[in-house]
Formats: sequence, structure tokens, C-alpha cells
Amino acid sequence: MTVAPSEQLVKPPMPRPEPTAAPRRRQQGPPWWFALPAMALFAFVVIVPSVRGVYYAFTDWDGLDPAYSFVGLGNFVEMTADPAAMQAIWHTLLIAVAITVIQNGFGLLLALGVNTIIKSRNVLRVFLFAPAVITPIVTAYLWRNLLGPDGAVNTLLGAVGLDSWRQDWLGDPQLALWSVVAVIVWQFGGYSMVIFLAGLQSIPQEIHEAAAIDGAGPVRRFWSVTRPLLAPALTINLMLSIIGGIKLFDQVYALTGGGPGHATDTLSTLIYKDAFTLGEFGYSIALAVILTIIVAIASTGQYFFLSRNEKAVS
Repeated sequence: MTVAPSEQLVKPPMPRPEPTAAPRRRQQGPPWWFALPAMALFAFVVIVPSVRGVYYAFTDWDGLDPAYSFVGLGNFVEMTADPAAMQAIWHTLLIAVAITVIQNGFGLLLALGVNTIIKSRNVLRVFLFAPAVITPIVTAYLWRNLLGPDGAVNTLLGAVGLDSWRQDWLGDPQLALWSVVAVIVWQFGGYSMVIFLAGLQSIPQEIHEAAAIDGAGPVRRFWSVTRPLLAPALTINLMLSIIGGIKLFDQVYALTGGGPGHATDTLSTLIYKDAFTLGEFGYSIALAVILTIIVAIASTGQYFFLSRNEKAVS
């Protein structure tokens, strides 16, 4: 007798074997203890010295004598009455803001200029980015010679009949700080340019063409089309500029040493002087704590503001 297909016995599916311990571990991801060596090294090199440094900020340690006293908030109270410290904080904030605004404006103009179809655009990009790959200390010593009283800048001004413009660029308290800003912008303007250029080249050309067909001029296209789409590049540039400006040390110390007087001292240069020249390690570490707090507040606030701005335009 023939059995109908519907009546045929169907074998029940075989139960799948339970995964062994080894596959189960693979499904859960790599064991966390693989990170232990790196975590231990990071703790030994960064976390432990940082915690000890914060502790020394509340002492009068001179950096050499193993005997020191706990002074509590004494170093921070002394800081508020120290004109050099208050001036250094002001210079730090001023330089950071000036570099952020001028460098990014300059870099954006350069990016717009080389984001064209001119034949020399690749050569110009390399030429404009070249200063960014030079060591900052080398750049500072180069410009120290160029901006000296008998340097190439004053010599060139005299040669073209602009003797009244000749200045002691690094020796005049009114000009020294802005000379430092100019040197930094000259070196890292090309760095900002490259980031903006990457953002410009990621914008589809069809969007610009559609805006042009709708009658938008170059300025209107930049403000309504290009500027919103450059938000990620702007975020990166602003973050790098503000943090780099607050922590600035190499160029300032090589160009002016913080002088004349304290006219160009920043928190970083003052920390170095107090620690290694005056032997006030406890006080210098207190200044370093203030510098860390400023960097943390500036970077965190800027990150949340710019991230929200990116979401608003996306």
C-alpha cells in the first residue's frame, strides 16, 4: 500500500549540540585581560604621576628636599595675589582665542583658494602645508632671527622705504605677543587648510550646481551650502586650535622666553620657570593643575557646543 506524502513520517530535527566553553568565550568577545599590560603601563606612566602631582600642588616642595610641608590651598591663594600668574592666565586665554580665530580663518581662505581647477593647485597645497611639518622649535628660532632688530623683516622694510614700520618685534611688550601669534598662524595655517580642504572635497559638486541654477551667488552658496557642510571639519580645527593654544610652550619660550618681562608669559612658560629656575615645584604644579582645568573646561564645552551645532545642520 502506498503511503500518502502527508502521512509519511517526518523525522524530528536533531537537537543542536550545546556550544562548548571555547566557542562561548569567542562569542563574548576577547578576554578583557588582554588590555591589562597596556592599562598597567598607562597607570604607571600617567595616572600615578598625575595623582602624586596633584598632591604636591598642596605642598611647599622645592623639587629636591625630601622634607616638605602640607600647605593646603596656600599655593592657589598665593596664585590669586601673584600678578605674573594672573597675567600668564590672561595671555594663555588671549593667545588661544587669537590663534583659534585667525588660524582657522586663514586656513579656510587658503582651502577655498586651492580648491579650484588651477593647474598649480597641487604645488600650492604642498607649499602652504610645508611649514606644518617643520619642528616648532626650529620654526621659532628661524623667526627669532627674522624678527630681530637687524633681521630680514626690518631689512626688507627699510629696503622698500618703510623705515617707519621697522620695529623691535619681539622686544616691544606691545608687539611681542602678537608676533608670537603671527608665527604660530604662519606655521599651522596650512594644517587647518588641509582639514578644511578635505571637508570641501567631500561636498558633492551637484549641490553647488543646483544652488547656482537657483540663482545663488558665490557668497550665498558658501554661506548656505558650503558652511553648514563644513561643520565636521570646523569642529576638528577648532578643537585642535584651542587646546594647542592653551598648552602653547615651545614657540613662546624659543621666541621670547616669556619676555620682555612677563609680556608673553603663558601658564606653560611660567610653570617651567617656577619649577626649574625658582625651585618652587609645589607652586608650579598648582599652576599646572589650573592649566589642566582650563583645558578640560574649554575642550569639553567646545565639544558639546560644536557637536550640537553639527546635529543642527545635518
